[in-house]
This record gives sequence, structure tokens and C-alpha cells, in this order.
Amino acid sequence: MKYSEIKSILNQITDPAERLEFVMDMGRELCPIPMDKRGTEIKGCASRVEIYKEDDNYYASADSGLVAGIVYILISIAKDNGTDNLLAEFESLDLKLGSSRMTGVAGVIEFLGHGS
Repeated sequence: MKYSEIKSILNQITDPAERLEFVMDMGRELCPIPMDKRGTEIKGCASRVEIYKEDDNYYASADSGLVAGIVYILISIAKDNGTDNLLAEFESLDLKLGSSRMTGVAGVIEFLGHGS
């Protein structure tokens, strides 16, 4: 799903629990890391997150549905809008994540920004 669609849907959902449920639903859309590849483990995440990039495609895994959704949204932002201002754009979604989750978000953003 394109980031503009994700943002539009999130803007229509007013209940915080429903917004987080939608984020978890987005996690199911992550493209899994191919079996013969190894992802980069993202430091700072409370959950285990790995991301693999090949050409312009991102593959990822996370052991939490919410974190998988966050990763999916961050990848969507990066693919559709680039990595400049990635944190500001993500924060504009106002998902009400705790500080430990935002540490993980920073780790994912660092990976996406460097294209590792």
C-alpha cells in the first residue's frame, strides 16, 4: 500500500486503539526476508527486527505485530517520500508510541537512511 493511502486511512481513524490495530494490520503486509538472505538486525528495538534491502526493495521481519506495522509504514514512507524528514513524517501520524518504541523507530530510520 502506498504511504499516502496509509496516512489517509490513519487520519480517518480517531480511536487510538483502532489506529494501533490498523498499524498491526499493516505489519502483515511486510515482505519476508528471502530464505537464502540474512537481514540486518536493527539495534535499539525492544522487539527483534531485521531488514534486508536488495536493489530498491525492502524485506523485513519483526517478532511483534505492532513493530512489524511500524516497520512497514517506515519503509512505505521511505519508498514513496524518500528518507529526508522521515522521522518528522512518521511523527506526524501521531501514533502515541512510547519512548522505547521510538528508540526502535530511530534504529529503523538510521538503516533506511543509510541504505545498508
